[in-house]
Amino acid sequence: MTTTADPFEKFKAAQREGWSSFVPVEIMTTPPAAKLVKFAAVSGGQRILDVACGTGVAAITAARAGANVSGLDLTPKLLERARENAAVAGVNVDFVEGDAEALPYPDRSFDVVLSQYGHMFAPRPAIAVKEMLRVLKPGGTIAFSTWPPEHFTGLLFALIARNMPPPPAGTEPPAAPPLWGDPNVIRERLGTAIKDLKFARDTLVIPALSLAHFRAAQEKTIGPLTKLIASLQHDPDKLKQLRAEFDALAADIFEENTIRMPFLMTRATKI
Repeated sequence: MTTTADPFEKFKAAQREGWSSFVPVEIMTTPPAAKLVKFAAVSGGQRILDVACGTGVAAITAARAGANVSGLDLTPKLLERARENAAVAGVNVDFVEGDAEALPYPDRSFDVVLSQYGHMFAPRPAIAVKEMLRVLKPGGTIAFSTWPPEHFTGLLFALIARNMPPPPAGTEPPAAPPLWGDPNVIRERLGTAIKDLKFARDTLVIPALSLAHFRAAQEKTIGPLTKLIASLQHDPDKLKQLRAEFDALAADIFEENTIRMPFLMTRATKI
């Protein structure tokens, strides 16, 4: 039996390394995790999978509600932190290293499949959707939080993409993560495999002493941005321009020492 090499192997390796700096952001994503778990109507006794679970904030929130939870992520450092968080919270979560495009679980294993700002970074949405729905039981719930393309985080990822080197000629580029924040795109991607599609909007709030403080924190913790900043260290003019564009985007969401980042929650039932 022959296996086909993953054309995104190097891309995923870069993600695995790049997102290892995300740990300090977990405290900011903890309140939205509770909102997602509530929106998904997680309850005790259910089997839950948190895809691209990061430091485990959504998985642990679901486990505290009495669910039987598994969490999967590409990045070992984030999983190490997730296990520490679960131990402190006094809950059991089965955290494993793995790929959203190749979930290591049997068909129809889970009552709920969650993802908070995670599965959206899988380079091929069709494969990620197929996998998430494959492991979900009929009648089960798929629910996720994403960043709309028209708001700050979506615009930031578009800015990063414009400044990154293009992929090698003849290779498929990864899908743009913010497209997962467009309800019309979500409807198309989930297709006829689901019913009862629902959306809700909310806001992630981050304390920030100044725009410069916020930008400095983002440069140290947001994997793709960290990688881009590192690549521009020998091009001060381009780095200065990038930072100016970042500040212009963030100025619209900075008020009273807080950054307010709108996000979209999606919920649907597998047919």
